[in-house]
Amino acid sequence: MCENGDIKDYPPFSVLMSLYYKEKPEYLRQCFDSLLNQTVQANEWVIVKDGPLTEELEQVLHEYENKNPNLIKYVTFEKNQGLGLALRAGVPACSNELIARMDTDDICREDRFEVQLKEFLKDHNLDICGSHIKEFDENPEKCHSIRKVPLNNEEIIQYQRRRSAYNHVTVMFKKNSVLKSGNYEDAPLMEDDMLWTRMILAKCKGKNVDEYLVYVRTGLSMIERRGGWSYFKKYKASRKKVYELGLASYWDYIYTLIVQLIVALVPTSIRKFVFEKALRE
Repeated sequence: MCENGDIKDYPPFSVLMSLYYKEKPEYLRQCFDSLLNQTVQANEWVIVKDGPLTEELEQVLHEYENKNPNLIKYVTFEKNQGLGLALRAGVPACSNELIARMDTDDICREDRFEVQLKEFLKDHNLDICGSHIKEFDENPEKCHSIRKVPLNNEEIIQYQRRRSAYNHVTVMFKKNSVLKSGNYEDAPLMEDDMLWTRMILAKCKGKNVDEYLVYVRTGLSMIERRGGWSYFKKYKASRKKVYELGLASYWDYIYTLIVQLIVALVPTSIRKFVFEKALRE
């Protein structure tokens, strides 16, 4: 709660999501329910329809829209654009200065937004706030790994030189801070990394709370997407931008490429172990 214990004293905020046809309707329901069960709820969901959706997904949207009138706002693309461009269109569509990111197959802890809003109320210079995550396959009560991130702004800057310093699905940020940093861009599988880099270079202040505010669905498909030569080339292109923008040193750049090349080219079973154990806790 705020100092006077009144929920109405929290600033209004939007939740930004991108949805495309491969999402499972049951996952979308779980995501939406976790948003509606928050101790402090958003007054707006901005959902980017990234290309045509299935009839089943449209039915879920209509159901929640009917039960929660005036809550959902849509940005619609006739063809799939990819996450970076979808979010790039979604940010300016948000009506509020504070925006919480969410993926449509993940689940928020019931006090996620309350915890983050408190941080923005305590520090008016804060531009972005994230948290650790717990990862699961099907049952959020059976997490197989966690991903911790650095907590204060100085640690975040150092960490971002080699790895993503925020868990994308956990962040709440200021709209104007994202826009002044250049907004999201088309950087497949690295959209978040590029935004964090540009926000750091734009002198935005960040932090991560030392809590697990989101349960993230991983599974074998996520592990498979992060393998192969094609993924490595996308990763290399983005890490090169981080180097060219001046955040990372040349050694940081080379080090990350060596590590990622190994991870991308090993068999999926080994990559799964690396992601769930070696790079997690």
